Amino acid sequence: RRVHGGGSPEHSMHANHFQLQSRAVKSLFTSLRSKDTQTADFRRHADRLHRILVEEGLTYLPQQATQVVTPCGEYLGTVGPQPHELCAVSILRAGDSLLQSLVDVCPGISIGKGSQNRLFSFSCDYCWCAVLIQRDEKTAEPVFYFAKLPKDIHKKYVILVDPMLATGGSSLCAIKSLIEHGVKEDNILFLNVVSCPEGLAKMASAYPAVKVITAEVDVCLNEFQYIVPGIGDYGDRYFGTIHE
Repeated sequence: RRVHGGGSPEHSMHANHFQLQSRAVKSLFTSLRSKDTQTADFRRHADRLHRILVEEGLTYLPQQATQVVTPCGEYLGTVGPQPHELCAVSILRAGDSLLQSLVDVCPGISIGKGSQNRLFSFSCDYCWCAVLIQRDEKTAEPVFYFAKLPKDIHKKYVILVDPMLATGGSSLCAIKSLIEHGVKEDNILFLNVVSCPEGLAKMASAYPAVKVITAEVDVCLNEFQYIVPGIGDYGDRYFGTIHE
């Protein structure tokens, strides 16, 4: 089922936020959230959840009605944008975990990657581009440095992927850069696994036309800006780089 506006008053102020509601999602989160889940099981269950999120998320891109012939008759269905019309943007490192499911579902999509210092790179029809954003260690706020984008980026539907939407700083910076380079706000789709009311409120205030598709919405951020109850460091848990 799709729940518009998150399905509860706390985060329903974002008209373009959609939350997955599924017994499968709840079961997968039970494993993902447990601090005792080891890397292999975390990755296996995360990949299953990512696939559900991506499949659902892609349906929020424009769909056109189409009729196909079956072995026994005709069927009226829908078809979304073609891969050459899309550009995937991964906020690394954790974003790569979700990016792989997007590539599996939509082979041929242009791919973007980033780095530990928040370097976002985009590949659109064999063009390379990048946005560099670094965290200010004193203020914990993102700082924008530069952008290199293809001339036709404004023609793309951009799918931004990052498992966690906490303060929203990095995501907002990336979206700001895309819009400054001509990408329409309503052509941006943001997929994430866990969000919180604070991050959703910032997104709704800054970019209300950006569609946000999330699997679950948590209670709040704590004093350290961590999502509660949360999952922990998603990238470390997925890639097995947790340090005791």
